Formats: sequence, C-alpha cells, structure tokens
Amino acid sequence: MRLVFAGTPEVAVPSLRALLASDHEVVAVVTRPDAPAGRGRKLMRSPVGELADEHGIEVLTPAKASDKVFQARLRELEPDVCPVVAYGALLPQSALDIPRLGWVNLHFSVLPAWRGAAPVQAAVYHGDEITGASTFRIVKELDAGPVFGVLTEPIRPDDTAGALLDRLAEAGAGLLVSTVDGLANGGIAAVEQPAEGVSYAPKISVDDAKVDFTLPGLAVDRRIRAVTPEPGAWAEFRGERVKLGPMTRAEGVEAAPGELVVERKRVLVGTATWPLKLGEVQAQGKKRMQATDWARGSRIEAGERLT
Repeated sequence: MRLVFAGTPEVAVPSLRALLASDHEVVAVVTRPDAPAGRGRKLMRSPVGELADEHGIEVLTPAKASDKVFQARLRELEPDVCPVVAYGALLPQSALDIPRLGWVNLHFSVLPAWRGAAPVQAAVYHGDEITGASTFRIVKELDAGPVFGVLTEPIRPDDTAGALLDRLAEAGAGLLVSTVDGLANGGIAAVEQPAEGVSYAPKISVDDAKVDFTLPGLAVDRRIRAVTPEPGAWAEFRGERVKLGPMTRAEGVEAAPGELVVERKRVLVGTATWPLKLGEVQAQGKKRMQATDWARGSRIEAGERLT
C-alpha cells in the first residue's frame, strides 16, 4: 500500500524504519516544521525528517494540518493509509478524510487507559504494573478511535519513562507494521473502545516535575522516574534549582522531608516515609554529577533541605 507516515521525535523513528523495511511504499513523511535547537539555536530537522531525507523521501512540514496547500499535496499522493506516531499536532477532519483507509495511530498505552500526550509518564507515576501500546483509527475525539491491535509490556521497578518508552517504541513498530499488513489484506478489523476504564494523561510541564518531598517515598520515587528524562525532576537548594536523577530507597537514617544527610559514600534526602538515596544531581550552570560530588562541592551543612 501507499503510505504517508506522520511523526516527529526520536520515539517515532523505529516505526518509520520498520515501515521502510516492509512490503509497503512510504511515499512521503509529514513532520513538524524545523525548530531551533542547541546552543546556537539553529533550525534543526526532526528525527523523523532526517530519516526521510536519508532515504530520499518527500518531507511535508505544514505549520498546521489544516493548511490547504498541505492537504492538496496529500490528495495528490493518494495514500491508502497514514500511519502516525507522535506527530505532535491535531488533525482536522478534512485531513482525516483524505487517505482511503484513514489515519492509524500507534499510542503507547493499552487503550482506553491513558489517552493523551503523556501515557508512559502517567503509567509510571501511578504505579501501573503493566502498560503497552495500541494501534487505532484516528477520530475527532482524543485517542478514542476503534482499536486494531494491542501489545503489553511489564513496567519494571526501576523503569524511567524514557527507558520504558524506548522498549515500547521498538515493540510498537512491529505492531504498527502488522496493523498496516492487516489493512492491506483485509485480515484485521477495528474494535470500538469500551466506555469503562477511560483515563487521561495530559502533557507534563516543568512545574509538574518539581519534587515534593512531603509526599511518601514511594510517590517521590515514581514522580522522579515518570519525568525522567523529560522534562526532568527538580527541586530547590539554597534558592536555586537543581535537577535530580532517579533515586533509590535507603535505610538506617531518619530525616525530615527534604532534609539532606551527607555520608561518605551516599547522600540521602528525607520524605514523608523512608529516605531516598540521591543518584545524579545537576546544579544550575554545572554538569550532571554524582550526588556525593555535588554535596562535597556544595559543603552541605546539617539541616539543609531540598524544597
């Protein structure tokens, strides 16, 4: 079949690679416009756009999917189906109506759980033991279309959202190709999502990633892992923001919420329950480093806290 793939970040690259290696023809890619990045703030192509360029595939970068010029070109390409992975923009009905078999999205949850922009982060934060990925036909309502296929993936105790998403991106690529294969041979049918079990995972902001050490240690641990690597956990120390990597449970010390306890080989921080051992820390204007090195350089005094 003729495919127009829509996606933007690195997490979408495994799916595009898998489709390029399939029996189908990727005739074009739709991705978000080039954006400034790095210290020089130079305009950079998205990871999906870069891969398309490497394969000599036409790249479409509309500011909005409602753009008439974009939609006219999409009609000219005559796609049978448009696979989508983390494209990052809303698709109006006028665009949804163009491909013969619609737009098929790979979403990183077992729908109808965790519809929205941050399903993996939500699954980690809420302590889910199992998550997965789903392919579904895009409709106007957010992530509510009928489902073609599902896979499941256990969430490990030390999983960050980034590590879990990497696994789902690789496994999900195979699910997306299988779905497109099924559409091509007529061997797959979409099933409406149940009305029960719907939950939502809105985009996580930088403010959402601030760590609240007055919460129980389990909740603090989950929050940090859920926002690693993006947008990144943080707290304040001496009035300045410090970024925090994943932590582990510690024993043998009592500490008030946020209180820092510096030992020779470890740095602990208190929560509402048990303390946590700090992993990596990054102070403003500094490189990421082990907590012991940060504590040594900061000369932390007894009773000082992360807030």
